[in-house]
Amino acid sequence: MIKALDTIEKYILFIVLALFPVFVLPQFASPYVVPKEILLVAGICLLVVFWLIRMVVRGSFSFSVGKFDLGVLFVAISYLLSTILATPNKMEAYLFPGVTTFALSGVVLYFLINQFDKKVKEEAKISLFAGALLLSLGIFLTTLSAFSKIPQLPAFIKDASFNPMGGNVPSGVFLIVFLAFSIGLAIKESESVKRLFFGVVAAVILFALVILVGGALPGKAQAPRFVPMQSSWEITVEALKKSPILGAGPANYLTAFNLFRPITYNQSDLWQVRFTTASNYYFTLLTENGFLGLFALAVLFIAIYRAFAKDPKSDLEKYSLVLLIVLFAVLPAAPTLLVVFFILLSLFSHSEGKVLKLNVSAAEGSSISSRIPAIIVSLPFLAGIAVVAFYMFRSFAAEATFKGALDALSRNDARQTYDLMAKAIGQNPRVDRYHASLAQVNMAIASSLGSKEDITDTDRQTITQLVQQAISEGKSTVTLNPSRSANWEVLAQIYRSIMPFATGADQFTIQAYTQAVALDPINPNLRIGLGGVYYALGRYDEAIDSFKLAVLAKGDLANAHYNLAIAYREKGDNDKAISEMNVVLSLLDANSEDYTLAKNVLTELEKNRSTEAASGTELQAPQPVEQTNITPPIELPENSTPPETP
Repeated sequence: MIKALDTIEKYILFIVLALFPVFVLPQFASPYVVPKEILLVAGICLLVVFWLIRMVVRGSFSFSVGKFDLGVLFVAISYLLSTILATPNKMEAYLFPGVTTFALSGVVLYFLINQFDKKVKEEAKISLFAGALLLSLGIFLTTLSAFSKIPQLPAFIKDASFNPMGGNVPSGVFLIVFLAFSIGLAIKESESVKRLFFGVVAAVILFALVILVGGALPGKAQAPRFVPMQSSWEITVEALKKSPILGAGPANYLTAFNLFRPITYNQSDLWQVRFTTASNYYFTLLTENGFLGLFALAVLFIAIYRAFAKDPKSDLEKYSLVLLIVLFAVLPAAPTLLVVFFILLSLFSHSEGKVLKLNVSAAEGSSISSRIPAIIVSLPFLAGIAVVAFYMFRSFAAEATFKGALDALSRNDARQTYDLMAKAIGQNPRVDRYHASLAQVNMAIASSLGSKEDITDTDRQTITQLVQQAISEGKSTVTLNPSRSANWEVLAQIYRSIMPFATGADQFTIQAYTQAVALDPINPNLRIGLGGVYYALGRYDEAIDSFKLAVLAKGDLANAHYNLAIAYREKGDNDKAISEMNVVLSLLDANSEDYTLAKNVLTELEKNRSTEAASGTELQAPQPVEQTNITPPIELPENSTPPETP
């Protein structure tokens, strides 16, 4: 029986290792990330269960210790503590993008792989090669447009940019590492057949790498874009000043990016792009995990250096791990690559087995009573697996439901979209994305009803309920992650859309926009949005101040100058309006529609007359409060006020 358990456990590991790089599913909004989490969680749970069964059957608690255990344990602790104590929305760390889940899964896999003997570890290397080959094959087929010719495949697989790892950068890093891995094995191998095999694998991986690099060259559609190194450094330094020990929290780099990126970032062509990782893994780690994460990684790297320096000529393939560590310093690391890092680490840890007897008789045929100590030891592990499996299953089910809601939205099926989004929230109420989406759906339905010429009492009651639900969902979005500027912007847009027919919504809009600006201070579009609210209320001096700050944040943004010019015009300061409009013209292409629009406004200003802004252009003038058919105005309940700011 023990032999059968060993075999099953071994093949579960091999399947996980081989499928991990290419495992994707269309049932999720993130088809590259969540399926890999499912594979890891399911595989790890099965491995632990079979390990526990084997322990009970043998009547002994056997475990192996490796050279890197302490450093790996410290890394796990740093991710756990930073997630629990620093990350505002834990679901981002555990579900999507799932940084903590991938890091902890890698750590658990490290310890589980260490429980296998050297022979199984050597076989595990072949499984990793299988994964690299499958990934290379996927890249080949995508390049040849082979997937697009199979109608039964999901749309995302048929897309020309499909990559099983979710992007060219993580795939490129993965293949570079295993190219070095295969070369190391080929050099070390004495048998010509095996050497030929590893050489062929290396050639296939190299070919796939050439394809990836060709598609990632500057100017290509799939060319990667990174945060400038200087901006990354400044964000990291400022984040450490605020929280030096724990950082901003795993999966929370976007918040630090919004809050701390330097104003010089607005001068780059990436100024509208928001990044979720730094330009390299170590800056991301420092930003998210603070000095605690850096200390843990330093302990681990010292152990790696000592182990490799002691015997530098053995296991040449181990230098693929060193290569991965170097690549982490120059490229951003997707969370999936952390798993690869810990898997490679386990293969070179040279673990040593320890055995703890848990009963009097260790014979396979021993009585049940003699196995009671082993059963007692296994119960906490089983309870932990049950808890993890339960919560992860609900989280994954919610993600699948949310994907169904997005599909219904693409079909313009409002009812099913609403129902499925509400169901997803019921399955997992701690995901701010779900609440934000449902809030916007509520407002879309309310706006559709409000646009009717004849508003009945029933329509008015329905609109009131939808508005209240939208506000409630918007507030939940903010409550789940109050440090995220985009969440406050969602709430502000909800309040802004009901200003024409809801008493008190104007002040709520200003409060929400103000907080969004405070959390993303150099975002000119947020300041334009806030200025637009002041303009709609006829508070032109405050609108002008907000537009001026937008101009300071990005001096070459034509729309900021355009809004400032319109505000000056409404205040009656034509000279300043003309001056700003001339700046607008200097920033626009003379052959564009925007240039014609601005030129017409300037002409009217010079004639001391007003004009309306045209639609369908990039230049958008601030708008007054819209007229509405909903009379009298809706009275918002007391609980409609924005949440308290952090």
